[in-house]
Amino acid sequence: MDQKLDFCTGRHAGVLLPLFSCPSRRSWGIGEIGDLPGIARWLREAGLDLLQMLPINEMASGQQSPYSAMSAMAIDPLYISVEDVPEFYAIGGESSMSPATKAQLDRVRGAHRIAYAEVRQLKSEALGAIYARFRAAGPNNDRARSFERFQEEERWWLEDYALFRALHEHHDLKPWWEWEPKLANREPQALARAQAMFRGDVRYYAFLQWLASAEWRRARRQTQGVGIFGDLPFMVGADSADVWAHQPVFARELSVGTPPDAFSATGQDWGLPAYRWDAFEREDFRWLRDRARRAKDLFDGFRIDHVIGFYRTYVRPVHGGDPYFTPGDEPSQIALGERVLRIFKETGACVIAEDLGTVPEYLRPSAARLGIPGYKVFRWEREWHQPGQPFRDPAHYPTLSLATTGTHDTDPNSIWWNEASIDERRDILRVPGFPSSITPERGFDDQVRDAMLKVLFASASNLLVIPMQDLFGWPDRINTPATVTDDNWSWRLPWSVNEMPDQPEARARAAALREWNAEANRGTAGSQHAQTI
Repeated sequence: MDQKLDFCTGRHAGVLLPLFSCPSRRSWGIGEIGDLPGIARWLREAGLDLLQMLPINEMASGQQSPYSAMSAMAIDPLYISVEDVPEFYAIGGESSMSPATKAQLDRVRGAHRIAYAEVRQLKSEALGAIYARFRAAGPNNDRARSFERFQEEERWWLEDYALFRALHEHHDLKPWWEWEPKLANREPQALARAQAMFRGDVRYYAFLQWLASAEWRRARRQTQGVGIFGDLPFMVGADSADVWAHQPVFARELSVGTPPDAFSATGQDWGLPAYRWDAFEREDFRWLRDRARRAKDLFDGFRIDHVIGFYRTYVRPVHGGDPYFTPGDEPSQIALGERVLRIFKETGACVIAEDLGTVPEYLRPSAARLGIPGYKVFRWEREWHQPGQPFRDPAHYPTLSLATTGTHDTDPNSIWWNEASIDERRDILRVPGFPSSITPERGFDDQVRDAMLKVLFASASNLLVIPMQDLFGWPDRINTPATVTDDNWSWRLPWSVNEMPDQPEARARAAALREWNAEANRGTAGSQHAQTI
């Protein structure tokens, strides 16, 4: 990438905001790659210098969870900004749409939540027409030559992915293990025949990735001053290009999940295949190295979701039996986890460990030894071994940490405060920095919101990332764990990113955040403030 921002040092502040949540007026009902510069402009106004997104990997068919990936490498074509593709205007743009299609587009643009099925249908139709126009232009032009270069440069992941997508469609979206055995087992002659037979479809899926890549690089050039952080899911789906292409290192007979924790009394079963760590060892963790390389290509840094899984994976045998951890003993777990984290760090990206949930005591010291910050979620940071279990003062958080009010899986601050008992609120207000004018009986309001935010802005943590809902005090949540509903992963900002500069609420928030950043020596405002004192 063109921008070189170092988030491994200094004090930074940013926002957690999924790409899908921030559409512009011209987006097709969902936040798109072309909308990144718009949200970056507001972040710069607020003195923030970091945007933490959720995964942008291509989602499994019919899914809307960004953690249900059918590829660990590909960008979901759902995020392509159709309005930025030259061929779209060559075929007439929106004026070429039928009245019914245009009405459908207007409907998803005006919806309060993301209508994934309709958005995907609209984009699939438009992208198919765009590709037909691209092919009609022939091979002797700059765009065709750029596409050929992209295919050659990204062949290391693109070739398997594009063939998988073509075969997946040809087999009516059946999982790859239900394909004819020679293709399922990747016999070389069968793969060669499939490449030739479905050459057009293979090129189409590669073409979509070229469009996404070109838009991504263009958007990143326009987000100067704001670091873009990705989210690296612990696993991919069994019916994915990665598992099909790298079958020896995945165990489909085991299902990954979590033991019982605060989110689920029985634990969670994600239905994802487990890693075969012995097989990874034999090939020097090649696929994980490729994942790390791809993440560094796209982002300034990335959050490793469920990092404990790389130390010890909680698995359930698919055909029955008791769940267990693999590896089984603590020394092996620490050795494995630290080796994997070193692979991610070797990319040069800033790596953050999502170390929440039920984790062993060795995890956080291990990550700290490697110089990798973990999470400090205010509501869960208490002195658990002291009488009364008081909340920890964020001023005493480790410098090597990321402070926050919550994650994409938690209730927003407004809900947490209003549902907390009077005793718990009283404990919160004992943390230094809360004004005496706030009483435990008080419901969540702007003063409570700002008091909590200012305490965290002043924290000792070098990294601060606040969910957008908590910056504004909104009650909306992104996801409710262990549930599958249309509301999950469908939240949108109340305005388009184009309108944020003109929204009084957004302008007022940006001014307050800029002041707090300067006082705490964070972000762009903090850097400018430091240069003047």
